[in-house]
Amino acid sequence: MTADQTSPTTTLTARTPEDVLAVVPVVLGFEPTESMVMLTFGSDPPFHARVDLPEDACDLAEMAAMLAAPAGEHRAPLAFLVAYSERDRFADRAVEATARALRRAGVEVIDALRTDGSRWWPVPSRPGLPLDGTPYDLSAHPFAAQAVYDGRVVHASRDRLAETIAPDPVLVGRVVPALAALTGDPPPALDEGTWVRDLVVGHVASRTVPSDDEVARLLRGMLDVRVRDAAWSPLRRDLAREHVELWTDVVRRAPDPLVPAPAALLAFASWQAGQGALAWCAVDRCIEVDPGYSLAGLVAELLTRAVPPDTWEGEFDWTVGLGR
Repeated sequence: MTADQTSPTTTLTARTPEDVLAVVPVVLGFEPTESMVMLTFGSDPPFHARVDLPEDACDLAEMAAMLAAPAGEHRAPLAFLVAYSERDRFADRAVEATARALRRAGVEVIDALRTDGSRWWPVPSRPGLPLDGTPYDLSAHPFAAQAVYDGRVVHASRDRLAETIAPDPVLVGRVVPALAALTGDPPPALDEGTWVRDLVVGHVASRTVPSDDEVARLLRGMLDVRVRDAAWSPLRRDLAREHVELWTDVVRRAPDPLVPAPAALLAFASWQAGQGALAWCAVDRCIEVDPGYSLAGLVAELLTRAVPPDTWEGEFDWTVGLGR
């Protein structure tokens, strides 16, 4: 499930179905396909979520429960549903199943739409509207322009978003020789963790990227979870976007065997920045290599339950239990 709890710099007020359809990619960060999207209103903070539409009707109840559970837990009073699919009858059934689950959870569904990407239909259908759907074009919609102004990047699909943290063969190829040059045993965890934390703090403050030698030492050091925690420790919500930039760069330069630690840190920073879709992509990148990586599992749980980012106090003492 993709959940987003970003506080946008501009309030977007949707008054028409086209407005709702323009809001969705802005809050998710990508154009959804074969998806059920839930926009909630009235909770503090509000959140929005997306799940994949299943292939089989027997899985609709499970999909609906994935959305209803966090909506009910956060006591969201109102929700708006949008199904993205070319499977018209199946998508309508998916909306109906999700609406029932939400109502059982105490959430009122104020309206619902189905869209194939170029036309929309109300669910359930209403008299007076075209049976073949209402055409729409969001390319010039003011919400899209506002998103650009606010610096919110909207990708063409979730796959395109995932590509932004895929390995870059050229960059990886420059880090591999630097890793090979690291001979001997790593320094003690306290010393290496101090170096790593200072490195992260410095690059986050200046919004610069580490050198190949720095990335190599960082990746080797974070094989020790105590050193990884040192890299994690300076993360604060007000600097989350800068941490996202740093860890995105490191993930793209990391050889696959060394990607779990930076990918998990990218996932956590993305959750703090309210970028739920990117956080899920980073979780996926981590567990492709190490399915049992605990920090990625923690972030997945936070995202699934739509836990608000402000529940994290930020910064912690990573040196507890370490001595020279």
